[in-house]
Amino acid sequence: MTADDSYGRLDDDDFPAYTTGRAADMLGTTQGFLRAIGEARLITPLRSAGGHRRYSRYQLRIAARARELVDRGTPIEAACRIVILEDQLEEAQRINTEHRPTTAA
Repeated sequence: MTADDSYGRLDDDDFPAYTTGRAADMLGTTQGFLRAIGEARLITPLRSAGGHRRYSRYQLRIAARARELVDRGTPIEAACRIVILEDQLEEAQRINTEHRPTTAA
């Protein structure tokens, strides 16, 4: 991938553009928090060629939601489970809306 290709992907929510340190800074948390939510299987960062974790903007939004819950006193494992269930509910609602028959007036 050339530098020009990489710049074009910066608008891609799934492009793993952020290092662990940068992601932690952006979220106002620690690298350990990011590792913990990875261990809880909330997010799975991609790995660079050198084996370093890389996070996408989508993953950072999920991590930010988990952090909100943890900051309010929810244990990290429970926070991760809540975020996963919220995501599953949103997907189920989207599917239901797509398959709901349209009614003609």
